[in-house]
This record gives sequence, structure tokens and C-alpha cells, in this order.
Amino acid sequence: MTPHLDLIGMAVTDMGRTLDFYRRLGLAIPPGAEREAHVEITLDNGVRLAWDTVEMVRTFDPDHTPATGSPRVNLAFRCADPAEVDRWYAELTAAGHHGHLPPWDAVWGQRYAVVHDPDGNGVDLFAPL
Repeated sequence: MTPHLDLIGMAVTDMGRTLDFYRRLGLAIPPGAEREAHVEITLDNGVRLAWDTVEMVRTFDPDHTPATGSPRVNLAFRCADPAEVDRWYAELTAAGHHGHLPPWDAVWGQRYAVVHDPDGNGVDLFAPL
């Protein structure tokens, strides 16, 4: 058997802010999860997405320090259509999240935008043109 992608995990500095961001994108994150040190959900495609507080990560990796600088990972979310890319970008930036690249029509045939989550990870929003 070849390995297959099953889980994307991210260390977060503020679980509440992070989960609020991803809830705004429509992810079904259980109420009260922001009080946990580890949160995990299964997406519609079967891939799991998980967040661990920096404190939790340090319980098994005492030398862990949060990365700084450019985004360490980008998660790409397909939107229904180009207008939805614009809508999500506007909603997330209006809520105070950093808009890294405003919506544009990419040469590869997609409407594309990038917003940063509270820890600086890139969240790509795209839809076919």
C-alpha cells in the first residue's frame, strides 16, 4: 500500500481565533472546540484537518517554536463560482483577517485570492472561470 494523504495538522497560537476563521469558511467545527488543545474534523472528501495548540505540541516536542515569516502551508478551498471567491475574500478581510492577494483572474483559468489565517497560513480561495 502506498501512503495516502489522510490528515493536515497545524500548530496554532490561539485556538479560538483559528477556529473562528475556519468556521467563517463554513467548516463544521463543534461548538466548544475552542477550549480544547487538539481539534480534528473530517472534511467532505474524507481528509482530516486538525489543529493543536503550541502548548500541546510542546508536550511531545519540547523544542517546538512557532514558525515565523512566510506562510508555512497553504490550504486551497474551491468555491462554487468566481463571485463566491470575491464574497469569501471580502467577508474574511472585513472580519479583520489579512488579505494577502485580492481576487484576480489567474492565467490558469481560475478566479483566485489568498487570505492568511490567524497564524499566517495561506488560505487560497479559487473557482473555475
